[in-house]
Amino acid sequence: MTMLNELTIAEARDLLRKGETTAVDLTMACLTAIDASDPLNAFVHKTPDIALERARAADARIQSGDAPSMCGIPVGIKDVYCTKGVLSQAASNVLSGFRPEYESTVTQNLADAGSVMLGKLNMDEFAMGSSNEHSCYGRAVNPWRREGDETPLTPGGSSGGSAAAVAADLCLAATGTDTGGSIRQPAAFTGTVGIKPTYGRCSRWGVIAYASSLDQAGPMTKSVRDAAIMLGAMAGHDPKDSTSADIPVPDFEAMLTGDIRGKKIGIPREYRIEGLPSEIAAIWDQGTAMLKDAGAQIVDISLPHTKYALPAYYVVAPAEASSNLARYDGVRYGHRAKLGQGDGITEMYEKTRAEGFGYEVQRRVMIGTYVLSAGFYDAYYNRARKVRALIKRDFENVFAEGIDAILAPISPSAAFGLGEVAESDPVAMYLNDVFTVTLNLAGLPGVAVPVGLNAQGLPLGLQLIGRPWEEGDLLNHAYALEQAAGFVSKPRKWW
Repeated sequence: MTMLNELTIAEARDLLRKGETTAVDLTMACLTAIDASDPLNAFVHKTPDIALERARAADARIQSGDAPSMCGIPVGIKDVYCTKGVLSQAASNVLSGFRPEYESTVTQNLADAGSVMLGKLNMDEFAMGSSNEHSCYGRAVNPWRREGDETPLTPGGSSGGSAAAVAADLCLAATGTDTGGSIRQPAAFTGTVGIKPTYGRCSRWGVIAYASSLDQAGPMTKSVRDAAIMLGAMAGHDPKDSTSADIPVPDFEAMLTGDIRGKKIGIPREYRIEGLPSEIAAIWDQGTAMLKDAGAQIVDISLPHTKYALPAYYVVAPAEASSNLARYDGVRYGHRAKLGQGDGITEMYEKTRAEGFGYEVQRRVMIGTYVLSAGFYDAYYNRARKVRALIKRDFENVFAEGIDAILAPISPSAAFGLGEVAESDPVAMYLNDVFTVTLNLAGLPGVAVPVGLNAQGLPLGLQLIGRPWEEGDLLNHAYALEQAAGFVSKPRKWW
């Protein structure tokens, strides 16, 4: 029998509407699972009182007949979202003790839709990382293990806590953010679904900034249908965010027909990089065959500036981080270092930032400050902006030729062991984003779908890239791929 916390959003919604369960029962099942999940280190701030209060309100709303699809659905919130009265630290010591007096627009939208916040989820500090090893809370752990091997694995990053919580059935869904792949890569590592919407589809207001022209909020769920339901609740125009698009939000779930006959799916030759592992190439070929069998037309395409995406990203993102993180100075909120006798304001800034920021954040702030400095601005930052425009144009040209979606890998590997890469070779860690950063640079939507398992029993996913503002069509392609792949594997419970 399926436990309540193991349900999808769609299943839970249907049971709630039939009166066969209650939001309180759903919430209690998740809270019990969370309390038993300490080895995963996914939930870092639990909010059971808020959860039960919202669950009771959701039950009353459902009984009155006024219930949107997310009403009564228990969700986890990535720690990068500001939540009123609840610790919101972006996994950083520099924001220790910070309890906002306001609610982010996305979490407010979810609350207005009746969803139930269970607590805050682990992540890489300020969303900088691909393995959830850079966190003031310690590492989040993937619920999946290699067959016959107890080595703890990364859940991916930066939304590692969100991915681990959804994969381990601690919540029915979770919020993530994606700056260079931070929704899609953790989804691939945990056998879950994650969508990075078009830049501007979801408000960034109240989301603690990493790189403002790249950050985008999105859902992490157990199925494509759930992603469609949750994205519909999260998205919408927000006058408080100057980059938020005033474009109507369609009923994404209603667009899931699974019919992609005659659709053109692009396969970018530049993504078949030198040294691409055979298991990644094989799953990509399998996904291509699945879409072809579903009636899609497969088209070989070229995105010629792809090879410049990673270096451009690691100039633009740290530059914006350097600017955004300048506000954490120990003056107004968050951590302030203890000062010695004779220390002035400069020493306060230096000591506060040295104590508050972890090594990865310090590394990226220094890179960003360097590329924005007077002697290097044109050589690095301006050049990266020009490359970004070329990458965006590559996609525009392909879509202008009638391509409906693009199928590509997400990561060069399945989930790797904690401590295997990030601590020994930061550059190798950055290379992990090779397939994901192009979408953020171009502002396009992308969705991660689990497709199969590798030889060690770990999940492998593929991403579909869509036209701007056409998340409904993109999700329908993803739905067709999900139906064909039939991925139902779950991690063996060890925690």
